[in-house]
Amino acid sequence: MLQEVPIPLRSFERWAEHATPERMKALQGAVASARARLQGRVLWMVSSTRVGGGVAELLHALLGYVRGAGIDVRWIVIDGTPDFFRFTKRLHNALHGVEGPPPSDADRRLYEETSFRNALELASMIRPGDAVVLHDPQTAGLAPDLARVGARVVWRCHIGHDRMTDDVRRAWRFLLPPLEAVHALIFTRRAYVPPELAGRSVVFVPPSIDPFTPKNQEIAESCVRTILVHTGLLAGAAEPAGACFVRGDGTPGRVDRAADVIRLGGPTLPETPMVVQVSRWDRLKDPLGVLRGFVSSPTLLAPCDLVLAGPTVHAVADDPEGAEVFNEVVDTWRALPHHQRRRVHLVNLPMADADENAAIVNALQRHAAIVVQKSLHEGFGLTVTEAMWKARPVVASAVGGIQDQITDGVDGLLLADPTDLAAFAVALRRLLEDPPLAARLGSAARESVRGRFLGLESLVKYAELLVLLPT
Repeated sequence: MLQEVPIPLRSFERWAEHATPERMKALQGAVASARARLQGRVLWMVSSTRVGGGVAELLHALLGYVRGAGIDVRWIVIDGTPDFFRFTKRLHNALHGVEGPPPSDADRRLYEETSFRNALELASMIRPGDAVVLHDPQTAGLAPDLARVGARVVWRCHIGHDRMTDDVRRAWRFLLPPLEAVHALIFTRRAYVPPELAGRSVVFVPPSIDPFTPKNQEIAESCVRTILVHTGLLAGAAEPAGACFVRGDGTPGRVDRAADVIRLGGPTLPETPMVVQVSRWDRLKDPLGVLRGFVSSPTLLAPCDLVLAGPTVHAVADDPEGAEVFNEVVDTWRALPHHQRRRVHLVNLPMADADENAAIVNALQRHAAIVVQKSLHEGFGLTVTEAMWKARPVVASAVGGIQDQITDGVDGLLLADPTDLAAFAVALRRLLEDPPLAARLGSAARESVRGRFLGLESLVKYAELLVLLPT
């Protein structure tokens, strides 16, 4: 049932390009201590998917450096039925404060049985003293059985809500019993920790990006344009050898696949400003709100196009709502008047090759005049971090971890109320009509990410936590 994800070897010495000597020394010291602590043991990372979403992005970005540092790290993806992932999606939404039915006895049986089957297979490979990091609600149920075979178990929660609503409280009541078995917990924000976990060993680690991955590496403007032309997102002629990038393992790559685009007319002209949101097809990302806010403003429709892009809807195993949400967006788009439809492009990005997908997203974000993340709820929002690193002006909702990344008017624009479509349209017009402001926000955004949200900091904090785990 379990799937092991290959991890390429990477040297963390390359981080010297973006870090001070003091920060590099701190990384080297922390990694040396963790390596000594794990001598002869394995560090297991367990998630619910290898592609799509922030958790997969983080693991792809960081684990190569852990292996390159001489630590035996392995990445395991659990298995589950569609019913299991439908339920864990409800649990995920509830932790974000979304209203829904409470977990039933049947839900608990399904969750426990699926967790037990996955834990049983993983436990056959684990030895006493191995460290296991479980990611998000889908994997929390494995904790008791893995702890019983001698693993040192950590649970990493990437999501949460700033207020303890009834739905959030019910979700935590469901998760707390298996979490009794963990030795430490990692949260993104202090506000996400429920009162019941007060007094436990809790570490706070904000997500981060790797500037060397295909999604975030520097690429020339000619390459950006060629990738977008080849995938069908931009009009023009593609250079035969221009759609190239460097893969995560350091080997050359090329964008060969086209995107699946729903639109009226042809691709966007290169000179037309592009407003872009790249996210899963998820109601919490509010693609319908982005669409409606954009078309509600005649002054936006005249000078620019909107691109709503996400992964191919059947490619993300742990998100069964993707196709349903995408179809809702398509139906809303089809109901628009002709002149509005022709300025909106709905894009399913190819997922057969994860590095190729990342390179397309990189090009799309770099070409964007404005990057949007109008989430209704958000654990952190790595797409915001990615766009900021590329010096793009960002318009995003003041929710969850986005608030930790953007200071309104300094390195981006925040929407106090993500449902206020008029305010959303005003923010977009403000940036389109004031290029110097857009450039200033983008430049400040890149420096903010350089100082706070590159993967170096996550590597140090993970290493320090591993040293503190019981032997």
